[in-house]
Amino acid sequence: MPIPHNPPIGAQLELPFAPLTANPVVTTRAVLDGQPVDYLLHRSHGRRRISLSVDERGLRVGAPLRASLREIESVLHDHARWVIRKLADWRERRAPARRWESGETLTYLGLPLTLDVARGPRSVDRTPGQLRVRAPDTSAPAVAALAVHWLRGQALDHFHQRIEQFRTRVTLDPIAIRLSNARSRWGSCHASGRISLNWRLIHMPQHLIDYVLVHELAHLREMNHSPRFWAVVGGVIPDYAARRREIRRESHRYLVD
Repeated sequence: MPIPHNPPIGAQLELPFAPLTANPVVTTRAVLDGQPVDYLLHRSHGRRRISLSVDERGLRVGAPLRASLREIESVLHDHARWVIRKLADWRERRAPARRWESGETLTYLGLPLTLDVARGPRSVDRTPGQLRVRAPDTSAPAVAALAVHWLRGQALDHFHQRIEQFRTRVTLDPIAIRLSNARSRWGSCHASGRISLNWRLIHMPQHLIDYVLVHELAHLREMNHSPRFWAVVGGVIPDYAARRREIRRESHRYLVD
């Protein structure tokens, strides 16, 4: 697909859900309008043209295997102003880093929880509207480590429960469900039947979590994004397109640590 002269910022908001591939993704750097810019370069067999996208992760470049680095950099320089402007737009939209102290708010299954931090024996408890963290060390790094450990445990249990409800409708079982700490994708599915899910999904509303889970379960049957794949997803979640758009629009809100 040719690169538009003014590509829309919302065109590539969704984190990738594609199954793992053998095509490498590497981090590269270019100097655009005097500014150093790191970008992810993904080469693939099926791609015919060089494409650019900017989202909450930064700049991504897709290129054919045969494209030289000189050709890629030429396209980058041709669109340097657009890239710089869109990167600035995303920096403004990015949520500030979380303060792991009393009064800070995080979301759990889409609902707000206010942190209540105090010294005491190490524990984490969720009460209506509140996440109570008790620890001998109440510094931000210590509280963050304790709270994230709890959130990851809750996430894994919750994902198992929800997948149990969906797996019979997809008629395939994953051989393993693992948590991911990825910044580049919400989920992935390996051909062996192993599914990886980003633990930060636990911040999302249930209907968005379900979309990601069903998406990855569907990859157990179709390791692609063909019409057959979307038919599997749509058979379980008829409004999957609306949920996918919502994730594209709101994904940056759930990547805060």
